[in-house]
Amino acid sequence: MSGFEGSYLGDRARIPDTARLECKICWYVYDPAEGDAQWQIAPGTPFNALPAHWTCPQCEGRADQFMVIDAARR
Repeated sequence: MSGFEGSYLGDRARIPDTARLECKICWYVYDPAEGDAQWQIAPGTPFNALPAHWTCPQCEGRADQFMVIDAARR
């Protein structure tokens, strides 16, 4: 895979279901507890369960442009 792969190394299976991820382009945070209203992703949907075509709702960055962030950064 080319391009930025985030701290999960491009392997979504390595991401815990409760992990929050931040877009490295615009700093949008995907929080699975909130889901994504723009994409009609239900609350409780982990990042690793997002559809393959999902992109950042703010800047349209690909999912591989997201980095796992520390839970303490809420």
